[in-house]
Formats: sequence, C-alpha cells, structure tokens
Amino acid sequence: MVKVIDFLKKKSEKLAQAQHQFELTEWISPAIRDYWAEFLIKANSHQLISWVREYRLLSNGAPQPQAKAIELHPEAQKLLASLSVKLGEEVHVGDWLEIDQQRINQFAEVTMDRQWIHTDPERAATESPFGTTIAQGFLTLSLLPVLTESVDPEHPQYPTAKMTVNYGLNRVRYLYPVKVGNRIRSHTRLTRVEPIKRGLEMVKEITIEIEGCHRPACVVESIIRLYF
Repeated sequence: MVKVIDFLKKKSEKLAQAQHQFELTEWISPAIRDYWAEFLIKANSHQLISWVREYRLLSNGAPQPQAKAIELHPEAQKLLASLSVKLGEEVHVGDWLEIDQQRINQFAEVTMDRQWIHTDPERAATESPFGTTIAQGFLTLSLLPVLTESVDPEHPQYPTAKMTVNYGLNRVRYLYPVKVGNRIRSHTRLTRVEPIKRGLEMVKEITIEIEGCHRPACVVESIIRLYF
C-alpha cells in the first residue's frame, strides 16, 4: 500500500486533472493497476487525492524505499525489445469472417439474449430500423480471439511465451451494428508494452471493420499478459 500511495503522490497532478477512470488507468503501471479494482470499490478520485495529501503530511519528507526492478526472462527481454519499436503501429490485420443467422442464433441460445432484433428475421425486416437482424454486441466481442488469430495452437503469436492470458478490457465502444450477412475483420494496433512480474503486459487497440462500411463495428482496448 505504501508503494501505491507513494506512486500516487508523484502523480497527484494528473490524478487531479483526470475526468474519468479511463484517463487514470492510462498512466498507471501494470504493477499498480493490479490494485486498481480495490481502489475503485473503496474510494473515488477525490478521496484518493486526499489520501495522497495525508500521506505527504505523515511521511514528512522522509525518503521512501525504491521499488525493486523487475527481472525479465531472457526471452521476455527479447520480445520487449522487438515490440517496443512497433508501438503505435498496426501489427495485425485478420481474415474476413461472415456473421450468418445461424451463428447469431447459436449465440442467443448460449447467452439467452433472444431479442427479436437478433433472432427474428421477418419481424426485423419490417420493424427494425436496420431492415434485418443484427449480431449481438457481445457476439462481436467474443470473436476477438479468432479475429485476431490469437488462439491458433499450431501458429502461436508469441511462441517463446509459456502462457498467454486475456487480462481484460480497458474500454469497449460499439459504433455500428453488424448486420446478418456482413463480413468483419480486425485491425490491431499496439499501444503499450511493459514488463510485469514473470512476463510482459501489452495493450492493444482492436478495431473491428465491417466490409463495405466506413464506420467500424467496435473499437476495443484489450490487455494481454504473456508469461515466460
């Protein structure tokens, strides 16, 4: 906890200026981010700032111990070096995948999201503003592994890593509906890579393109952890 508060003390100006939780997580390191969910449960950003001020008074300017440097596995160091030069670049474009009614219906059965806008083509043709059925937003999201080709055991994206973990999502925005019969594919841009204990954490911005549409289906900020 002391290390977390000391970190927040140094970043208090950014914390005070942040207007949203997403802005705060942008500059929090992976080690600190592990504690973030607990912080959000117990306090808002204004309370955090008060904690920082209180800590400044209690510490009375006393020097604080430095955080121990993370020792990376040699393969993790190599991958970190190769990925660091690709920051901000598009690192993957997936293959097209058609979203048919069968896939939508199957997802509806699994998730029990059987709204007529997804599962009733006849009603959707006459009542829906889209003129046809559309895919569930969570269906599009659930297809990220196959769209980004990150679940192929024969051709892993990071073969030197022992394990790849989906750590979560910072944000998801659905910008346009995926209509039945549409084809979609993913564009992945690497935005951050940092060392963590026993591995690396990567943040990727994934944009789901709809064939023939100028607006994307959704934009996702995905967090992946690699362990070595």
